[in-house]
Amino acid sequence: MKSVYLLEPDQPFNLDITLSCGQVFRWEKNGDLWTGVSAGRVIGIRQSGREIEYSGCDEEYLEYLFHLDFDLESAVGSFSIDEYIGEAVELYRGLRVMRQDPWECLLSYLCAQNTGIPNIKRMLGNMAAMNGEKIVPGGQEAYAFPRAADLSRRCEADLKGCSTGYLKGCSTGYRSGYICRTSSMIADDPGWADRIRSLDYNGARKEILKYPGVGRKVADCILLFGFQFYESFPVDVWIRRIMNDLYGTGNPAGPLSERDYDRIADFGREHFGNYAGYAQEYLFAGRQ
Repeated sequence: MKSVYLLEPDQPFNLDITLSCGQVFRWEKNGDLWTGVSAGRVIGIRQSGREIEYSGCDEEYLEYLFHLDFDLESAVGSFSIDEYIGEAVELYRGLRVMRQDPWECLLSYLCAQNTGIPNIKRMLGNMAAMNGEKIVPGGQEAYAFPRAADLSRRCEADLKGCSTGYLKGCSTGYRSGYICRTSSMIADDPGWADRIRSLDYNGARKEILKYPGVGRKVADCILLFGFQFYESFPVDVWIRRIMNDLYGTGNPAGPLSERDYDRIADFGREHFGNYAGYAQEYLFAGRQ
């Protein structure tokens, strides 16, 4: 059964930009319908002006997932302080930072290193199909995201059998070791997400960086998308180039050193304020 959610006039939301800007990886568009798997649900959603037609979840979860209960206009007003970010806000008005499950976000961004979105989707889809619970909506197969404990057991079984067949089959490449070790750490620490959520940004970042394979950019993505630390300002080659072109942050080419990363991220937080991560998403949306 499909439901309709009516956006208020002061509640800007652009579904297409939100789902296509690179923050989530398990959503596909067919015509005007987006379909994705979130929290063990298969959700279908389309937008026509202020009307959001959706299925697979209730209104409360829809608002939670797409951050529709958030005063976006106030946040945008706090960081739209110069012509560059102002132009990005106008072009991509209604982009919202989604609320992702912390474990799914962590694993997704471990997979997202040094590769493109099609390969990230393939890795995550393979892991879900091989180890996630099966969901059957309307006869169409889909799989929930694999739990850390199940993934850890699968990794251990492979290692005991001197095989890496599971993760090889998922096309994770050099990330396999990171995924196995991190899933084991998460499985052994059920309170990890609550602990990180209770910290301030710097403390949370320090904790996230302890997981194998997590560097500065991955940590900031996890904190922004998985924990709603909106001051987090992820920096990759695109953002470095954008920030240099628009704000003169320097060194637009060559390897992105930790020093360069911290300089740009610190500038982003200082310049854009408490919602620097939102500003980053608007700038990143125009990277093409």
